[in-house]
This record gives sequence, structure tokens and C-alpha cells, in this order.
Amino acid sequence: MICQECGNKPAALHFTKIVNGEKTEFHLCESCAREKGDSIPGAPNGFSIHNLLSGILEFEPSMGQNVKQQKKVIRCENCGLTYSQFRKIGRFGCSSCYNHFSDPLNPLLKRVHGNSVHVGKIPKISGGKIKYKRQIKDLKKELQSKIDLEEFEEAAKLRDEIRSLEQKISEA
Repeated sequence: MICQECGNKPAALHFTKIVNGEKTEFHLCESCAREKGDSIPGAPNGFSIHNLLSGILEFEPSMGQNVKQQKKVIRCENCGLTYSQFRKIGRFGCSSCYNHFSDPLNPLLKRVHGNSVHVGKIPKISGGKIKYKRQIKDLKKELQSKIDLEEFEEAAKLRDEIRSLEQKISEA
């Protein structure tokens, strides 16, 4: 395929841009891609994971976010980074930024990763005990809420289930 910009060299960079449901394909040679590096995601001299993230964040208002909420300045109390600065550079200033920007970030993370909480993967060979321990942890939380609500019959069922899982761990 020939570069659609200069029409002379073979295209080395191929990418698709979708804006408002309209799909546009680009095929550029290396030199034309370098010239347009700042405006084209995926260009060799301008691409990084931070550019990718900031590019995703640029589409945020068009994906159903409340416009009034976007105008409110959200600032990390620890490092002073604003959400708009984060959107521009694509990285946080400190670990506290995760907590301060969680409201606008959680919908984005759910859209990109399918979930906003990292749970990791458990290897099948050694994962049995870990799986049971997670279930016990969740059941203990549920048990406490049932006790708080004075739903003692449900709490007794959860207690028995926890004991059963604890026995499985000790036997394994």
C-alpha cells in the first residue's frame, strides 16, 4: 500500500480513527508520519502509553459525561495536579491522585478494562486455597451485615458455609 499523504513511498503506519461513529483509515509512510507525529496517535516519534491514555481521556465528554461535572476543577490535595492536567499529560502526579480522581476515572476504567477494581488472576494449580480464602473473606463481610441487620437465620447459613470452606482449606 502506498502512502496516502505523499503518494510515493510504501505506507508503514496504518491506523483507524473513529470519531462520532465515523470511521477513517490512514496509511502513511515513515517520513509523513513523523511530520504529523503530534497529531496522529501511533506515530513512531510521538506515541507512548501516556499519549494513548490522554487520547482516550480526550473522548470522555462525548461518551455521556455530565458537562457541568467536567467544568468543576478536581485537584489532588497531595500533589496539586488537576484533572485537566492529568488528561493532558496522561499520568498521575502521585499515588493520591487515584483517590482524588476516582469519580471521573471509574467509568473510564470500566469502559476500558470491564471493571474498575483489579482482582488479578489465580493460577489453577495453586489457586484453590486462594479462591476459598477470597470466598471466606466475602462471606465474612456478608455475615457481618446480616448480623447488623439482625437476620440471624441467614447469618447462621453463612457461618456454616464459612466453616465448610475453612475445612476444605485445612484438608487441601
